Amino acid sequence: MNKYLRQLFTAVVALFVILGLSSTIIMAVRANALNNDPRNARSLYHQLGAYRGAILASDGTVMAKSEPVNDAFKYLRTYSNGPLYAPVTGFFSINQTADRGLEASRSMLLNGEADSLIWQRAKAMLTGTTNQGASIETSIDPKLQQVAYDQLGTRDGAAVVIEVNTGRILAMVSTPSYDPNKLATHDTKAASQAYNELSAGQNSPLINRATSQLYPPGSTFKTIVASAALETGDYQTDTKIPAGASYTLPGTATQLPNDEAQADGVNGQISLQEAVAWSSNTAFAQLGVKLGASKVSDMATKLGFGSTITIDGTESTGTPMTATASTFPSDPTDDKLALASIGQGDTTATPLQMAMVAQAIANNGKLMQPTLVDRVRAADLTVLSQTKPQTMANAFSKDSADKLTTMMESVVSEANPQLAIDGIKVAAKTGTAQIGIDNSAIDGWVIGFAPADDPQIAVAVLVHNTDVYGSLAAGPIMRAMMQEALQQ
Repeated sequence: MNKYLRQLFTAVVALFVILGLSSTIIMAVRANALNNDPRNARSLYHQLGAYRGAILASDGTVMAKSEPVNDAFKYLRTYSNGPLYAPVTGFFSINQTADRGLEASRSMLLNGEADSLIWQRAKAMLTGTTNQGASIETSIDPKLQQVAYDQLGTRDGAAVVIEVNTGRILAMVSTPSYDPNKLATHDTKAASQAYNELSAGQNSPLINRATSQLYPPGSTFKTIVASAALETGDYQTDTKIPAGASYTLPGTATQLPNDEAQADGVNGQISLQEAVAWSSNTAFAQLGVKLGASKVSDMATKLGFGSTITIDGTESTGTPMTATASTFPSDPTDDKLALASIGQGDTTATPLQMAMVAQAIANNGKLMQPTLVDRVRAADLTVLSQTKPQTMANAFSKDSADKLTTMMESVVSEANPQLAIDGIKVAAKTGTAQIGIDNSAIDGWVIGFAPADDPQIAVAVLVHNTDVYGSLAAGPIMRAMMQEALQQ
């Protein structure tokens, strides 16, 4: 009898152990996966029935909020001026997991489930009130965002503005854009149809072109080659370097020309400053080969190339918002190095990355971590977190930055006077990257900062698949944004 009791006891203990392990696996190990499973109806009602916190611009403008509605989900996510802010907010949808923008990177805070809000949840439970998510206060300047959006218009492109000393993103626009309200509707059929239409094709407006799309940066990359040259100590602004009307790519019969006669130099030579001002392809292709891939690549890496850049959030707050890693070829042959050194070939970059390059030059060589969120507040307005400026890298010396600034000022004063602003010194570098079959189209670029003698903002603008030089396609957009930012 005792033998059977012991066996029964052992079996009962084993069952309890199995029950405990399975419960632990379900409640802890698989909790996130189960909560995110689209078949989990309870999770869907829980998420949509929560009062999600607001997303605000720097002046308090509401970009996204939850409004009470008379249906099973209780609250509807709404977006004011949705297409304008979509690259920043992302979307919160009834049948699509938030996977981009602040809706994803701060999801746990917005829905009130973050660990930092445990006392808020406990208080709501004890008082019988609705648990409210935290509000997210961003660095976005609505006026600057609007100018960038209006200037890009119907064109395919992106614009980014960064505060020089802090890395705060003041504007981030991607066009064509989309209206998150169409995805936030509680009509599941309409939401699914809208998502399928928006996500179709390689040119989907859901793609944030400022952070998630790579483009050849064209001559804006010459600022990186110039900084690598200056850092060797062997080059100054007036140092003469080889140029010429045409350059034969090493080991090939391919001729690389210039777009402007002034870029050819005199007797095959041009100063480094004039090479920047007139964007000499022949000079920078030869300079890149002379410096070697290692020096150019090292400088690009210091400025952020080769690494995914986290813009906002952590795994504990949601799905981090990141920028795709920009690229510079590894161990290229000299012909490919020559092309890479003028921002063509295998060199690609996001508009955010090139705005960061301009920011580092304006900030004495110090590259700042780009950020979108200034602070997070609980429903009772308690500050849960506040973002502090962080240095990503000291890419180059102040002396090199000063010389780069001088050279970039000459891009405006000598070659592109239409980019000048009365009473304000502007430093810039234009770029015209050839794309498409037989180089039949152009990606027009410009990067810059102002005032050049006391930098406040750094800007990058891309206009994709255009038919005019970057100075004409992207230049006026940068100028308008600078004027708006500096008159405030």
